[in-house]
Amino acid sequence: MGFLSVLSTAHRWIAERVQPGSAVIDATVGGGVDARFLAETVGPKGVLYGFDIQAEALLRTEARLAPLREQNLLPEVHLLQSSHSEMERSIPRELHGTIAAIMFNLGYLPGADTTLVTLPETTLAALDASMRLLAPGGILTCVLYPGHPGGREEADAVEGWAAALPSALGQAALYRMIQKPAAPYLVAIEKRTSISL
Repeated sequence: MGFLSVLSTAHRWIAERVQPGSAVIDATVGGGVDARFLAETVGPKGVLYGFDIQAEALLRTEARLAPLREQNLLPEVHLLQSSHSEMERSIPRELHGTIAAIMFNLGYLPGADTTLVTLPETTLAALDASMRLLAPGGILTCVLYPGHPGGREEADAVEGWAAALPSALGQAALYRMIQKPAAPYLVAIEKRTSISL
């Protein structure tokens, strides 16, 4: 048995911390894999917010969530065609500081325009916002893709952001296959206090 993939590890760490009925965010819905996982984890009493700048990503996510809707297992879902850097403005004020988990899966949408990628400046703004949105004990996961053009720069920026995070605010972890420098890897933050950036 090998090590878990970075995505499976992100899912496991979230599943260990998120309860049914929680509010969660998929900051970059892409093909909807993380959104589906989050929806199943929080269940029909939970709330899921999902963000992506591409309409195609939202359509794919809707299709991936459809079986849960048909079985009446879908939480309250809000899919927004917007940058992850806009999430703080889009989430109702009463949910600020209560979000149980926020997932990022950076890079580009597979099967779509590969030149349309997440960018360090918007991702860092979204990560700062995430720390304000998370509840104490909440978790943020960020899957990074250093193998595509611009991906290494974004990965380095996220890693630097996580390393500089005050330990009183959050505990940062790194999960990667160190013999494969271009392979995707995971940065995760567990928020410790209600203090924010």
